[in-house]
Amino acid sequence: MVAPPAVCIIGAGCSGFTTAKRLHDFGIPFDCFEESDDVGGNWYFGNPNRRSACYESLHIDTSTSRLQFEDYPAGEGWPHFPHHTLIHQYFRDYVDHFGLREKITFNTRVERAVRDESGRWAVTLDTGQTRCYDALVVANGHHWNPNIPEYAGEFHGPVLHSHEYRSPFEPVDMHGKRVVVVGMGNSGLDIASELAQRTVADHVWVSARRGVWVLSKYRNGKPADKMMMPPWMPKKLGLALSRRAIKKTLGHMSAYGLPEPDHEPLSAHPSVSIDFLARAGSGDLTCVPEIERLDADAVVCADGRRIPADVLVLATGYRISFPFFTDPELQPDGQHRFPLFKRILKPGIDNLYYAGLAQASPTIVNLAERQSKLIARHLAGEYALPSEREMREMLARDERKHLGQYYDTPRHTIQVDFARYVKDLDKEIEAGVRRARSTTGAR
Repeated sequence: MVAPPAVCIIGAGCSGFTTAKRLHDFGIPFDCFEESDDVGGNWYFGNPNRRSACYESLHIDTSTSRLQFEDYPAGEGWPHFPHHTLIHQYFRDYVDHFGLREKITFNTRVERAVRDESGRWAVTLDTGQTRCYDALVVANGHHWNPNIPEYAGEFHGPVLHSHEYRSPFEPVDMHGKRVVVVGMGNSGLDIASELAQRTVADHVWVSARRGVWVLSKYRNGKPADKMMMPPWMPKKLGLALSRRAIKKTLGHMSAYGLPEPDHEPLSAHPSVSIDFLARAGSGDLTCVPEIERLDADAVVCADGRRIPADVLVLATGYRISFPFFTDPELQPDGQHRFPLFKRILKPGIDNLYYAGLAQASPTIVNLAERQSKLIARHLAGEYALPSEREMREMLARDERKHLGQYYDTPRHTIQVDFARYVKDLDKEIEAGVRRARSTTGAR
């Protein structure tokens, strides 16, 4: 009988520990290394590893029914959109319920991972120890390495990325200050809305390259993500119906004082907020074009407008980064393009798995759980991959299918349509199981 492969999992956020749970179910030995002192990754507020972007007021934009694990449903009475403290405790409870905590090595960072000539992985830890593994699962997340734009000129006040933001008073006291928030993604909308309360900042300006559709968390009294079109519906029809409903519900963004988007709804990763439009429409915040240059105690926008400012908050996203890899083939390119088979495997390397490296609507939590099914079955020998040529062909088709609705930007290189992705993934797992049985002669 062939011994199961030894596996290394990097990270114990939701992608890492749900993969660990699945490997445990399949009897596959693994080591899971976590730089922090607890599980939770990005949802661990005040995470001592400084990787978390969690701020004090953060609530998830995904409804409970959409974020919960299949294997461990959320508790009765959960709110539609839980606070980060509830989510982190849910993660901790999951790990404890399945007896995973003692299987995770905490306070240990993977410094380097190199594939040797035999194809095995040499993993060097910050303890100085190097261990060898048959397979590697990368689950270090992609919301921890801030993208910092470069501007001409200088700004004399505090500048912080949204990754550092904890509250209106930490790490910078913004009470009574003039604040410019750059970016209209979800973090930018949240932070701007919080600071724009009349009891906090003097005024908030939100600077962005282009207008966006700001979607509500609710539609017709229900969480909006419960009303997503089913995967059996033709995508073109589903998009058309959804876009019409959004426009009918929201009207024109200019009615709220926002710039009109240059794209259709759902042509960008959704920007969702419960109160941003109300803040904008009430005059508590002002939207302005992108920043052209910094000017000491002000920013100058592309339209020539000079905005006096005390604080600059950059909600400008993140760079996908794997600091333990030295091989550029294992990193995304300069435009964040990183094609992967089923968003998991790089064709030609069959013992390296990227878990949770996707931008999904509604969430990555149960997407990573679904991915773990393919990973575990492949490691257990129950699933066989297509040929490398077939993988590349399928990958290209998948990218056209998932990315076709979005405008071209580094922000959208890892987008997937969750429901359609899961349906395709399940079909591929079934096909791979048949390939494996055919290869071994099993009936």
